[in-house]
Amino acid sequence: MPDKGYPADATTRNRFAVALAAIAGTADVIGFMEYSQLFLSFMSGNTTRMGEAASSAEWVMVARFGGVIAVFCFGAFLGTLIAAWSGRWRLVTLLGIQSSLLTLGAFLPVASDAIPWHAYPVVLALGLQNATLQDEAGRSMALTYVTGTIVRFGAGLANLLLHKPAPSFWIQGPLWAGLASGAVLGGVLQHWLGQTAFLVPAAMLTALAIWALVRLLKEPASPLVTSEHAPQPDAHPSAPPAVLIRR
Repeated sequence: MPDKGYPADATTRNRFAVALAAIAGTADVIGFMEYSQLFLSFMSGNTTRMGEAASSAEWVMVARFGGVIAVFCFGAFLGTLIAAWSGRWRLVTLLGIQSSLLTLGAFLPVASDAIPWHAYPVVLALGLQNATLQDEAGRSMALTYVTGTIVRFGAGLANLLLHKPAPSFWIQGPLWAGLASGAVLGGVLQHWLGQTAFLVPAAMLTALAIWALVRLLKEPASPLVTSEHAPQPDAHPSAPPAVLIRR
């Protein structure tokens, strides 16, 4: 059975995953501290807060959290389409869009509580991020939240005792560490720079996009940046590959 991961090189894929998780943690904490405890990537937290607001009939807060959830979902939707349509340019395209959105988010004036559109570009970028990479089974890699990561890590520990864990087990610990270390960095940056701290994760995304572009131009069929077996993230097992290599 072919490896449906993206990129095709597992080492590169995992390094990108940890780097992107760190960037997500950085951006989420900047937003959380800057925008009155609004999560930009942790939709479980926003869902809980939306439910609590609804129970108290605080409709402004329901709109606040519900709108962010919708924008994040749209980011995952749009990212999956871009991943399918952009072919070998997938990494460069998605990382470039994410960097642009975070840069925009660094300068927008603060809007109302009910419709915090100043936060939407960053939320959209983090939704897009979850469609950037996929594991060996073709599933999108969870880069902006850790609940599933921790569950898979715990289940993997049990499978170590029973037989052996899935290959994806070994990335779960580093993913959590990347997100956690990014969160620490985001807090420090927000104290120093305020809202403009979003420029730092934007610059990190730009650096990754440039690396991917250089590799792609030097070696268009390199497994470091593409895959001839990967369908769009989370597609049906019968879905055709989304990246077609033309030699």
